[in-house]
Amino acid sequence: MIIGYARVSTEDQNLDLQLDALKEAGCKKIFQDKISGVKEDRDGLLQVLDIVRPGDTLVVWKLDRLGRSLQHLISVVDDLKEKDIFFRSLKENLDTSSSTGKLIFHIFGALAEFERDIIRERTMAGLAAARARGRVGGRPKIMDEGKVKLARTLMADNSRCVGEVCEILGVSKATLYRYLND
Repeated sequence: MIIGYARVSTEDQNLDLQLDALKEAGCKKIFQDKISGVKEDRDGLLQVLDIVRPGDTLVVWKLDRLGRSLQHLISVVDDLKEKDIFFRSLKENLDTSSSTGKLIFHIFGALAEFERDIIRERTMAGLAAARARGRVGGRPKIMDEGKVKLARTLMADNSRCVGEVCEILGVSKATLYRYLND
């Protein structure tokens, strides 16, 4: 039996492209997840790994749909191989039922991990360069030192409740307490 597995990282993303390709590839059953590939415990993946039997073929649209790390990809495909189950990736056009397909799988997996590492390195280098120029990422602080001083003064005045202090400063209670505790 040919069984498909489709995955997108977030609920906002759409599985239609993958599902169409898997149906066209002859998948009789298709399991799906809407969860990050970094997480190894994905319900759809666990179900498909539980249902596949010797002689079956697990098909994915693209290698990164099965796993995000080379180690995880190899682990899953090795587990499948031990159970006499084949693996196919449509986009990379590889099929582990042949020795060439097995070799290509390992090469593509290594290249995909290399690409992710390079992207991560570039991102970190860009952030470091921005920090060196005095630019800091993230949300701007809502309360500067002056506002924190004013908050402390207002809170010391027992005639005002916390809600009034928050209203004067234009912040929530959680924000007020976070800044006062720092």
